[in-house]
Amino acid sequence: MTTLLYAMLCLSAVVCVAATVVRAVGYARAPMHLRWELYPVPHEASDRAAHGGSYFEDSNWWTKPPHFNLRGELTAMFTEMLFLKALREFNLRLWWRSFPFHVGLYLLITTVALLLGTAVATVFVPAWMTGWLGRVVYQVCRATGVGGLVLAMVGAAGLVHRRLTDSDLRMYSTPGDIFNLVAFLVALGVVAAGYAFRPAGSPGALGIVIGLLTWDTTIRVPGLLAAGLLLSALLAAYVPFTHMSHFVGKYFTYHAVRWDDRVNRRGGTIERTLAEYLTYRPTWSAPHVTADGSRSWADIATTNPTKGTKR
Repeated sequence: MTTLLYAMLCLSAVVCVAATVVRAVGYARAPMHLRWELYPVPHEASDRAAHGGSYFEDSNWWTKPPHFNLRGELTAMFTEMLFLKALREFNLRLWWRSFPFHVGLYLLITTVALLLGTAVATVFVPAWMTGWLGRVVYQVCRATGVGGLVLAMVGAAGLVHRRLTDSDLRMYSTPGDIFNLVAFLVALGVVAAGYAFRPAGSPGALGIVIGLLTWDTTIRVPGLLAAGLLLSALLAAYVPFTHMSHFVGKYFTYHAVRWDDRVNRRGGTIERTLAEYLTYRPTWSAPHVTADGSRSWADIATTNPTKGTKR
């Protein structure tokens, strides 16, 4: 049983990482997006970003070197990643449910990282973990783990309730949306119950991680806790194949779409890329586009769809 649990934990981790990388590479290789012209762009100069301006406000802007406000972009990224800033501004009722769910997941990821680091230190430099440092790390792991489980489950339950009771959101909710949130509730709930009700003397989270690291199959993991860990591992491997992997797409949505304000210079990379795109022969089912695979983008873009003549 312990060997099977170790094998599933390792396999799920490999699948999760590999699927996430494949998805990220797919996004990175996707065709260039049409420019949105949405402002403010946070890597603009701070005085311009404050009122939604851009370098286009300068006269002869094309003759001046580009300005990149790294501090502004990093600030925007971290406030969005950590506090879901956009959701809070535009949908506060949903933010109250989504924020604890995401913070709970962040804490659980932090807990796993701390446990792995502590296990490595315990195995290879045990002297480090026998004193006050070991006691502090143990308490931090316990606080982040328990806090993460509680917040993630409360948030997931709130999101399920919101999707089932809000008339506006319900029309966008599919059975898959509900299944994914319930899967988090079940997996994390079983882990919490398995940890809270494990028999005295049975290994805790750190003991199991050390056992995994040393492949110690003599450890007897309680059945309920093992079931919770197994469900959580399967969930981690499943998430990159669903739309809940938006944590990957969000980076590209911001950097390759919303904030991509690069200048399209004559003879530059953007011009060459777009020139290639105009030779593509798309096939769309929408009849008004007349994209049946026989006409290029250049033909379609220069034809009046209501008259069938070139503009």
